[in-house]
Amino acid sequence: MKKYECTVCGYIYEEEKGCPDQGIAPGTKWEDVPDDFTCPECGAGKDMFEPVQ
Repeated sequence: MKKYECTVCGYIYEEEKGCPDQGIAPGTKWEDVPDDFTCPECGAGKDMFEPVQ
C-alpha cells in the first residue's frame, strides 16, 4: 500500500492505516479518499499531498 506526504507539514497518510479520526477506514486507497479531505495535522487540502517514493 502507498503513502502520501503533506507538503506543508510532513504528515504521512498511509493507505494501510487510513485516517479513522476523519472517518477514512484502514485500507482506503488515496484515490478513494474524498476530495474535501484535509490534513489532520495542519488542515492543508488533499491537493497538497504527494506520493512518498
